[in-house]
Amino acid sequence: MICATPQDFAAALSPSGGVIGLDLGTKTIGLAFSDGLRGVASAGETLRRTKFTEDAAQILTQIAARGVAGIVLGLPLNMDGSEGPRAQSTRAFARNLERLTPLPIAYWDERLSTVAAERVLIAADMSRKRRAEVIDSVAAGYILQGMLDRLAYLRRTECQRGADD
Repeated sequence: MICATPQDFAAALSPSGGVIGLDLGTKTIGLAFSDGLRGVASAGETLRRTKFTEDAAQILTQIAARGVAGIVLGLPLNMDGSEGPRAQSTRAFARNLERLTPLPIAYWDERLSTVAAERVLIAADMSRKRRAEVIDSVAAGYILQGMLDRLAYLRRTECQRGADD
């Protein structure tokens, strides 16, 4: 099920299990995983893209191995917030993936996630070659952490509303 908002995603998630974040590039897919409490995102591996069926099989294998409860895809919006061809491609990927898994799928605005990841890797004095190998998974970590922070905010506000009643 593709969720329109983070609130819908939060409602669709099972109470336990981590979340996977995906940064879909044209040549690679960066993976990141949260802990079971959905507080911290960690960069995972970077997959070389081939055909959708093979890409999806690799992702679903990772999901099954880690007991993932939901999927977050980075949505590459233009700087003005509009959607271009890459965003349309991401939405098509999500629709195809939705046919293969019952897990909730959500989008997270990924504008500047790769730039942020690049800055962190440069600050860590990582070589250009090594940066190229891990940039997509680190960007996926930024995407996923954004959604995890939003989910934590939604939980806090829900608890506050419950306390006010």
